[in-house]
Amino acid sequence: MLYILFSVVVFLPVFAGWGQVFRKFGGDIFSGIAVQLFSGIFAVSLVWTVIAFFFPLDLKVELITIIIGLAGFFYYKIYNQLWNFFRETSPSFFVVLLIIIFFGSYYPFILDHFGYYLPTIKWLSEFGLVQGISNLDLTLGQMSVWHLLQAGFSNFSDPFLRLNTVLLIFYLIYIFEKKSWIHLVFLPILFLFSQSPSPDLPVIVLSLILLNEILNSNKNAVLLFAFSAFVFFIKPTMIWLPIAVFLYALMVLKSKITFIIPGILILLLMMFKNSWVFGFPVFPVQFPDFGFSWKPNSVLLANSAEMALLKTFDMQYSYQQIQTFSSFDFVKNWFFLKGIKGIIHQFFVLSLLALMIFAIRKNSKIVWIIFFSLMMKSIVILLFSAQYRFFLDVFFVVFFVILFHWFSKKNSLRIFFVFSGAISVFLSFPNVTKTVFPSFNLGNFMTGFNENQWFKPAYFVLKNHKTYQIGNLKFNVVQQYPFSFDTPLPAISPYFLQKDLEAGIFPQMKGETFKEGFIWRKMNEEEKIQLQKIISSFPPEYFR
Repeated sequence: MLYILFSVVVFLPVFAGWGQVFRKFGGDIFSGIAVQLFSGIFAVSLVWTVIAFFFPLDLKVELITIIIGLAGFFYYKIYNQLWNFFRETSPSFFVVLLIIIFFGSYYPFILDHFGYYLPTIKWLSEFGLVQGISNLDLTLGQMSVWHLLQAGFSNFSDPFLRLNTVLLIFYLIYIFEKKSWIHLVFLPILFLFSQSPSPDLPVIVLSLILLNEILNSNKNAVLLFAFSAFVFFIKPTMIWLPIAVFLYALMVLKSKITFIIPGILILLLMMFKNSWVFGFPVFPVQFPDFGFSWKPNSVLLANSAEMALLKTFDMQYSYQQIQTFSSFDFVKNWFFLKGIKGIIHQFFVLSLLALMIFAIRKNSKIVWIIFFSLMMKSIVILLFSAQYRFFLDVFFVVFFVILFHWFSKKNSLRIFFVFSGAISVFLSFPNVTKTVFPSFNLGNFMTGFNENQWFKPAYFVLKNHKTYQIGNLKFNVVQQYPFSFDTPLPAISPYFLQKDLEAGIFPQMKGETFKEGFIWRKMNEEEKIQLQKIISSFPPEYFR
């Protein structure tokens, strides 16, 4: 917890300083200390995205960024605003702040943390954006801008990767500044994303903030759309938000179409970044195809699409069975999946129905815009991969819109403390979680509370790998574990080694250095035998 507090002490003035500099050129999306913090996140993320094409996001970049942020913080005397806020805010703010830090100190348990969050951050901090990196590991082709931001601060300010915890503290400042107490109700659920640099948390937080501004008649169409594009940059499954803001600006604010220009520039930067690392403008969509030499092998892309379809149905049906589904069977079987996933799907549909009924009763143009945008997102998700984790944000949005005016500070704090207690049991006693929710697989990766958390966040260390070479690529493979979360670069997980073998291809360096990028080529028979020997040392469950 002390280490997280140290990170907060660094991040507050740095992001506030950068945010104030941004405000001098770009204006304010809303007022208060929080706007400086979120504007700082916005500015640093975009600047580092450009820098990462040329340089690694290493200690040098981090220190320069910190110096610039601190210079802005002291030059504009932002410390006076911070002091006034902390002095005037209620004691409950500090209680909630400590609870946030406490939950952020738990062990990470989200599988993607080990599967691609950490490897992505390692690549960005050591090499920056690498052309064709998805040829090593297809999931690395995502390279979320949130991981760019985390990578840049992983050298000194935040070595334990608790940027999400810091973001929740910024969110708390916004809540108390705006006195929008309904947000407190969401915090306990968001605690589950605070131990990892999961992009799910920033997109939920930022979308709720933007919704709050829209429902309070914020008229800054330019920055509203720019920030919504930034949210899409973080995670493309949030496509509904720029759609909603676009329609709000046109239909409610009657803004000139030029308001989209900054947001479009952000989206173009995202597409260029994706094309650079993945070979296509939007991950994992495989069109338009510009024929880049570094795009992943078509067999691997087909396998990825097949796996996405299998995960849509929680691996409860084979690919061959799914192919025989009619449109009705597709929806029915997805809706009635066994276990907790099926229940989530049913609640998802009921939530959309509830929002539609609310829109009819309310007869509000804004609510209809939100409903329409969520329906567009739902259709896209159903077409590509209707996994529950891709529409978790919908629950937050529906709840927020319907109950926007219902929560007082007192009631919100009561709900917050009750839910926080439940989440603490959930995380501290994983055996209870596994007993109550046997189909909740993540419960198997929870380790409970560790007393060392009082000093520094809990984290895992493995440091077990072997080195091999095929062609011109010398690579490392984790041992006795399926994920390469702390394996030295370049690392390839056993799962993707298997997929390479099935496709008969293997990644190769484009030039003399890793920074120059990667392509793929077909293996000869000797190389296939070598790769098969490597794979055979791992148990079958690593490849599922």
